Amino acid sequence: MLWILGACGALLVAGAAYRKRSLSFSGMIAAFVMGTIYFGAGNAFWFGILLLFFISSSLLSKLHHENKAELELTYDKTGTRDAGQVFANGGMGMLLVLLNAVYPLELWGFLFIGVMATVTSDTWATEIGTLAKKPPRSVLTGKVLPAGTSGGVSLPGTLAAAAGGALIGAASWLLRAASGMEDHSFLLLSLAGLIGGLAGAFADSILGATVQRMNRCSVCGREVEASRHCGQPTVYARGWRWMDNDAVNAISSIIGGAAALLVSLL
Repeated sequence: MLWILGACGALLVAGAAYRKRSLSFSGMIAAFVMGTIYFGAGNAFWFGILLLFFISSSLLSKLHHENKAELELTYDKTGTRDAGQVFANGGMGMLLVLLNAVYPLELWGFLFIGVMATVTSDTWATEIGTLAKKPPRSVLTGKVLPAGTSGGVSLPGTLAAAAGGALIGAASWLLRAASGMEDHSFLLLSLAGLIGGLAGAFADSILGATVQRMNRCSVCGREVEASRHCGQPTVYARGWRWMDNDAVNAISSIIGGAAALLVSLL
């Protein structure tokens, strides 16, 4: 019955997101599969956190969307998430749901909070940071960078990252209680989300500034993530060729999960 309910709920949410163009067709299919597993193998805690991330991130992506249109041309992926983005953001969490179903341990829950706090913090930081009036600075050198540059951070973006991570932690306290799971203090779970989210978001920026694959536009000369810019194919500029944005998101989420687990142990 849980699997049937999960499938129905996932289909409803994924279908609505597809109609709103928050998901591509492949993204809709991936979200349906993922949501079914989250609810069927987990409970309201796992599924609710996934839903909170997806809804909040989708709403923020539409905030002043007209002001982000030019920047989105430099990104490898846009606000309409495909299957790769869906699995990069929620795939690690799905693995933890399945591990917990097979071999229940408290550590899976804390890792999950950190993983989902990371993807939420990173998305919130990007969406809010691109609206900042002041340009971002390099996370490594502090040098001023053009808006939307990988490895750039800003105060509004950092505050948004902190808020997103803390929200995931706070919501996990409520959802765990509603699911009858082992009790942990509100402060502990909120701190796990906050620290995990910030650690993962900064890891994302550091990877973006160092090893993420970046391309160069053959027309304007700008360094971008996208494979096309100014209507022409871009050429490889720097970074590891396999380290695309989805790989950066997946690795950062692992780091955020480890940070949240460390908070629980300390």
